[in-house]
Amino acid sequence: MIDEFAKRNLHGRLRRDREALLWKLDGLSEYDARRPLTVTGTNLLGLVKHVANVEARYFGEVFDRPSPEPLPRWQDHDGGDHWAAEDETRDQIIGFYRRTWEHSDATIDGLPLDTPGRVPWWPEPYAGTNLFAVLVHVLGETNRHAGHADILREGVDGRTGMRPEHEQRIDEEARAAYCARIEQAARAATGPRSPKG
Repeated sequence: MIDEFAKRNLHGRLRRDREALLWKLDGLSEYDARRPLTVTGTNLLGLVKHVANVEARYFGEVFDRPSPEPLPRWQDHDGGDHWAAEDETRDQIIGFYRRTWEHSDATIDGLPLDTPGRVPWWPEPYAGTNLFAVLVHVLGETNRHAGHADILREGVDGRTGMRPEHEQRIDEEARAAYCARIEQAARAATGPRSPKG
């Protein structure tokens, strides 16, 4: 009973976080979806592409259910799954991610949580695992990158929130006042302190 509850709960959260990640692309120009937004090149469409590849591998290879679509070799990882090449469209990447969901969902729905799997890119003795551990791992990866996307999107146009119904746009004056208050507290905390007593 607890296994089915855990599976439904974790799978439901994974579905929610997948949608949250994709929502961060809504309404963006091609340039803003693709451009590097950090010094390491992190970009919104690249996050989607990366998470799609991660999910395809974990719910595919690990359980001997390879993705029906070709994936880049894990050993040849050169960062290419973190950004979109000129000839890759947003629709292609989103489509691949959605097809990956279908394949992953079939793995999750079709196997018990204690189904053994093997992650060849994990070091021994951790390479041997099960569906429960992989589901938690992929949920963590998806959630982590959805959080990255949330911060990046806020920097592009101020949009925040996890889903459309949670979207918040703070007016610039209120945002500036809020940030000034935080800055003041940070400066005060690092200034000279008088001994208590």
